[in-house]
Amino acid sequence: MTKPLPPEAQRALAEAEERRKRAAENALPKEVGGRQGPEPTRFGDWEKKGIASDF
Repeated sequence: MTKPLPPEAQRALAEAEERRKRAAENALPKEVGGRQGPEPTRFGDWEKKGIASDF
């Protein structure tokens, strides 16, 4: 038999679930016809064919 969670843990789980719901609502749409692979601007750089340029 498991112990019931303390109120603090229950509140933390509820807050995390709310954050997940908001994150899902704010998710960006999938890009159509874009580049394959990881996000090219992940570090503020644009990399194409091994050449990186800063914005």
